[in-house]
Amino acid sequence: MAIQWYPGHMHKAGREIKETLVQVDLAIEILDARIPFSSENPLLARLRGDKPCIKVLNKSDLADPDITQRWQTYLEQEKGVKTLALSMDQTDKVRQLTDLCHKLSASDKSEGKLINALIMGIPNVGKSTLINILAGRTIAKTGDEPAVTKRQQRIAIGENVVLLDTPGMLWPNLENKNSGYRLAATGAIKDTAISHDDIAFFLLEYLSINYPDYLKIRFQLDELPSKAEELIAVLGRKRGCLGSGGSIDVDRIAKILLTEFRSGTLGRISLETPEMMEVELVELVLIRQLKAEKKLERKAKRWR
Repeated sequence: MAIQWYPGHMHKAGREIKETLVQVDLAIEILDARIPFSSENPLLARLRGDKPCIKVLNKSDLADPDITQRWQTYLEQEKGVKTLALSMDQTDKVRQLTDLCHKLSASDKSEGKLINALIMGIPNVGKSTLINILAGRTIAKTGDEPAVTKRQQRIAIGENVVLLDTPGMLWPNLENKNSGYRLAATGAIKDTAISHDDIAFFLLEYLSINYPDYLKIRFQLDELPSKAEELIAVLGRKRGCLGSGGSIDVDRIAKILLTEFRSGTLGRISLETPEMMEVELVELVLIRQLKAEKKLERKAKRWR
């Protein structure tokens, strides 16, 4: 599955990031703690060079705490990268970002040096809420729908730190189909881009293997069916999601499942681990190689 969801302002934001990185002292990337890899923008990794980077694992109150810690250890193996796991109700911890900015830029607050930091993140990851907390007032527009911020802004947050805010952006083509589903499950991709049914089936297959007890407890089940199709039918009956003739209203139970996952009602769940991503990266390389070979074959046929 290659999800295509790339509003026009996001294409512009990609160009702006390239230009802005030249002007800033460091980058701050807001990640979803449940999907740190899938919510990470590969463009930043390619362009930032030696500039320090703070990776904020937001919504950590919704993620598996053990896996979040593993992600922090994994991400900080990269030179110049520091991490901070938090949720938006931890206002004191959010304000630690300014101290971390000074630390990474080797700047003493007393010297009065201005630090310019590029702040970025995928849609619906909580970037605007974080900016408002840091600024102590409502500056960035917030909302539950992806793609609320539409233009770049300069925001002074005190302690000689200025944030250069960019619109939340996704890359044009999500090659890794699993990352696409994870982004959709967390709400980073608009629900109109992929059906609720498809997302729910993906989520149920993952939860059945990695968090079966959460499903059993939440839906009062002794055992889980082995197939996602059977499980969603069981859940539909449990929640009374029935159509005419007693058929299961799959769309309705899918929406319920996604709502309860996104709100944390099902439990603190992470959808990916560093080890899983290492495997998927290898698979992605093979996929790219196959695509390149097919492209060469097509060219060879045209020249025959």
